[in-house]
Amino acid sequence: MLKAEWCRYDLRFRFLAKTSREEMTEKTTYFVKLTDTERPGVSGLGECALFRGLSADDIADYEQILSDVCKNPSKGLPPMSSIRFGFETAFADLANGATRKICDNPWLSQGKAIAINGLIWMGDKPTMTKRVKEKIERGFKILKLKIGGIGFDDELSIIKSIRDTFGPGELEIRLDANGSFSADNVYDRLQRLSRYGIHSIEQPVRAGQHELMRKLCQSSPVAIALDEELIGFRNDAETEELLTFIRPQFIILKPALCGGFERADKWIETAEKNNIGWWATSALESNIGLNAIAQWVSAKDNPLVQGLGTGELYENNIQSPLAMDGGNLVYRHDRQWQIPQLPWQR
Repeated sequence: MLKAEWCRYDLRFRFLAKTSREEMTEKTTYFVKLTDTERPGVSGLGECALFRGLSADDIADYEQILSDVCKNPSKGLPPMSSIRFGFETAFADLANGATRKICDNPWLSQGKAIAINGLIWMGDKPTMTKRVKEKIERGFKILKLKIGGIGFDDELSIIKSIRDTFGPGELEIRLDANGSFSADNVYDRLQRLSRYGIHSIEQPVRAGQHELMRKLCQSSPVAIALDEELIGFRNDAETEELLTFIRPQFIILKPALCGGFERADKWIETAEKNNIGWWATSALESNIGLNAIAQWVSAKDNPLVQGLGTGELYENNIQSPLAMDGGNLVYRHDRQWQIPQLPWQR
């Protein structure tokens, strides 16, 4: 017989994490644990990575819904991305003997590193410039800059200073505007950004403006990737309708926000059918969630560099074998998972 429990866990950032939407010093997440009475001592772990203020699951009775699911985890999961993501991970972990293995993949079994971009959080110009330098010194070949939080001219100046030293053939620059551009300024800003060999820009305008986004994807001198546009639980028909109407160059998949792994697979299927590129991005998960996404991505063998986290954001992250090697995420088999005592409840 399956039993499930959950607990809240407050992750504390090592720095003030700033986007164009908010400033964060901590992020609340939820862990779930599955056990089988026929297999004593074995428990599968997952992370219901709720993202307050962004996730479609951010509702007042979230914890009550989580409790209800735990009462009968075999009954089926609600159409809530974070809960599906957590339980899909926990079920897979339990099936694989609670080894934190989610699926067969070369990252875990063969030591094949996953190349990721170096994320540059927002800050004032000196802070962002310093962060850029640190990432380059660590060996990252692709940088992703969050923009929209300081003056656009200052952001352009930072990008120019990077390009003055590193050409597009040496360093790839991705941008994430988090929907901070408006219909009045987006065309001008994209044109100015295009001078610096930008690979792509995520969500230049806020989600929900499908006609505007469609026109941007048709005419922008910088390739556009949908991010927040994908948040929420959509069926196959809704997924198809969104992508075939907007027709972006790329989509960014955060399984905890876009329907869990099963729905993320459908996003990929639809994107590839329509010649739309994709890569995965973590949504500030702990190492529990990051490990699951990394394995899922590795099994896909996607040639694009991923936007996964580094596991270094939090001072109280779950200790794990995940580590950074230059600009690569690796799994160190000489390290152990260290799951702390947690206040599990049903």
